[in-house]
Amino acid sequence: MTDLQPVRGTRDLIGEDQRRSRHVADTARRIAETYGFDEWATPIFEDTRVFARTMGETSDVVMKEMYTFPDRGGESLTLRPEGTAGVCRALVSNGLTQSLPQKVFYAGPMFRYERPQKGRYRQFHQIGIELIGPGEPLADAEVIACGWDILTELGVAGDTILEINTLGDPESRAAYRDALVAYFTEHQAGLSQDSLTRLDRNPMRILDSKDEADRRIVAGAPTIGAYLTEAATAFYAKVQDHLTRFGVPFRENPRIVRGLDYYGHTAFEFITSKLGAQGTVMAGGRYDGLVADLGGPQIPAVGWAAGIERLAMLMDTPPPTPAPVVVVPIGDAAEAPALDVLQALRRAGIRSEMAYRGNLRRRMERANRIGARAAVILGEDDIARSVAQVKDLATGTQLAVPLAEVAAHLA
Repeated sequence: MTDLQPVRGTRDLIGEDQRRSRHVADTARRIAETYGFDEWATPIFEDTRVFARTMGETSDVVMKEMYTFPDRGGESLTLRPEGTAGVCRALVSNGLTQSLPQKVFYAGPMFRYERPQKGRYRQFHQIGIELIGPGEPLADAEVIACGWDILTELGVAGDTILEINTLGDPESRAAYRDALVAYFTEHQAGLSQDSLTRLDRNPMRILDSKDEADRRIVAGAPTIGAYLTEAATAFYAKVQDHLTRFGVPFRENPRIVRGLDYYGHTAFEFITSKLGAQGTVMAGGRYDGLVADLGGPQIPAVGWAAGIERLAMLMDTPPPTPAPVVVVPIGDAAEAPALDVLQALRRAGIRSEMAYRGNLRRRMERANRIGARAAVILGEDDIARSVAQVKDLATGTQLAVPLAEVAAHLA
């Protein structure tokens, strides 16, 4: 059935697209490991309450974007729209709340029902880290520094800018909430219906609104700086000091917010102007109340997530594919020793494949077509002498190499 296509908002990762995606994830995994993060893999779907409870009933994701369905047993399940809630659920479910700190890296697909556009899909992929346990400003700076090092290693740090803000401590946010309620109440005639719903329940979420009329009102809203306690101000200053020590450049943006109650202190985004409207490539913050919302104790935590698709799009050049070696047997008698050579090459870590069919000319044409760097040719005379003809396809030079030494010669 040739009319079958990928579902809207999804895509196949093949060739260069897959190489780019894998390179992003592998690079992030490697850098995160140097910071002491271990990889966790949580289920792709969870009990719906994991996300409804942690992302907020008034959030766009919960209200409009989650893929939620009943299973045959009548339980409500949801394809994960993000990774943090699942990691915190796993921390509680596996009894790890007394084994802190936990430094977690994850990578994998997420799902949101939203309008597909450049760099944004309904099935998308994220990398992320969560540092669970430490409540000190150094933890905030360390996770940001890890993200910066990943962007640097990918060669895209120069195209991004780190913006940071503080959401303060609970006392600061309570005072700020009152100020927002007063301001938005004065302007409620111009607010969207979604923002009117949030005004009573969670006014900070109005600051995240994408509605154009809301954005014009939000532009005049008070910022949190005037409502920070002395302790919150000191925490924020310390984060900035640590970032400077780590060598991570940043600028302050008082409009970065996280509207959920468990967020506090540091909020940050790495943004770019190279991807049009989809400017955020990595974002995160401190979420000291999330584990408690999932039934665990009150545990501080901080982390970030980044879109693999967007990072892959930022990369100027795709990672190179290792050029293979092609083994070319000539005649039936050459096939068995050719297989021995083929496996010796693979055991040496050399990407290798067999030229299965056709005459010598056709097999060599295919070797050139797939970008092979060398061909190992075995004819009857070569086998009798226990050698193979190793041809460098870039230079055209050819050498007779003992069969036992072919892998070492090409390593």
